[in-house]
Amino acid sequence: MTEVAGLPPGMTVELSRATVLPGKSDEADRWMSMLRARHAECVATLDRERMAVEAVFRSRADDGTEYLWWFSLRGSDGATLDSSPFAIDADHEAQARRTKEPGWLEAEPQVVFLPPPVRAAVETWAVREHP
Repeated sequence: MTEVAGLPPGMTVELSRATVLPGKSDEADRWMSMLRARHAECVATLDRERMAVEAVFRSRADDGTEYLWWFSLRGSDGATLDSSPFAIDADHEAQARRTKEPGWLEAEPQVVFLPPPVRAAVETWAVREHP
């Protein structure tokens, strides 16, 4: 993997793509609706994950294939979903199994641009001792 210019030490940046299963567009709608409706619960999980930024995008290719894209900027030692005590994470994982093909296509990051105040805030949040 190429060194990611501008990425603070102890951090990970990811752009991951999942393919929505054929015929599961409505299920993807329900998944995204659930995440929007339970936004505060989702935000409450970010501390243990050391997640500074997480965003979800959706796209459709010319052939009709749908994709969900996850962008994240987090501390490298953040906890994972599979060890989460939060109900929203279990519901999120269950919805993923119903909606998307297994696995992710991972883009290879090249460069991150963070102005100094944002970089300081991200490092303070995501690269720190666990409580």
